[in-house]
Amino acid sequence: MDAILLVRFGSGDKEAEKAFTDIGRLVREKFPSYEIRWAYTSEMIMKRLAEKGEIFDSPKEAIRKLKESGARKVVVQPLHIIPGMEFHEIVETVSRFKSDFGMITVSRPLLNSMDDVKRSVSIMLSKVPACRKKEDAVLFMGHGSLRHPSDMIYVAVAYAVEKSDGNAFLASLKGNPTFDEVLARLREKKIKRVYLMPFMSVAGDHVRKNMAGPEPDSWKSILAKNGIDSIPVMKGMSEYDEIADIWLDHLEQTIKQSATV
Repeated sequence: MDAILLVRFGSGDKEAEKAFTDIGRLVREKFPSYEIRWAYTSEMIMKRLAEKGEIFDSPKEAIRKLKESGARKVVVQPLHIIPGMEFHEIVETVSRFKSDFGMITVSRPLLNSMDDVKRSVSIMLSKVPACRKKEDAVLFMGHGSLRHPSDMIYVAVAYAVEKSDGNAFLASLKGNPTFDEVLARLREKKIKRVYLMPFMSVAGDHVRKNMAGPEPDSWKSILAKNGIDSIPVMKGMSEYDEIADIWLDHLEQTIKQSATV
């Protein structure tokens, strides 16, 4: 048996689940000879779901079960945005099982090259509502990763966004570029309306609360205090098939490379 293990952060959000169900379908359609399994990386999410009777495996547990099932070849595809801390934890976990399979390898996350960045930015800018006026801005919310060097990828994304559209920006919730830096740019340009869009795989808690929530420290609230109206677009990146295609392309490349080993 050959298997593909799809690994994601995890979410209790039902709308987010639909997006990943669609990705699972796309993977099954493209790789019909492979067994498809899932794993979550967030212990907090898994614990929360377990309390509701919904059990999900960690990458370690999912790989152990594949070993017990007699899997010969395993390709692990992280459905993360950047090769950050969680990605490298997956790589470390997989390395412990190298001797247990004929082949086990890890494919790339969404943004692993400048080509990935440019492709993702082009797709996301094409998803800005058509009612946007020329003078309106777009602000993407990235997660950020201050504790990991891959935080620099968000700086590259921000550069690509602004180069593609002079009134479009990206700020990170927990990294660079910061929201305060982008807010200053919006004020300089005398922007009056902003479309807020997630540059995250799902429109989960961060998007609902930190981006678009009524809390005084949400981006929407802070923009309002600065005289800037905002229109949130509550749709994560994984909900767009064109974005899912990037993960699938990485998976296909990894499978082809592993076939030559």
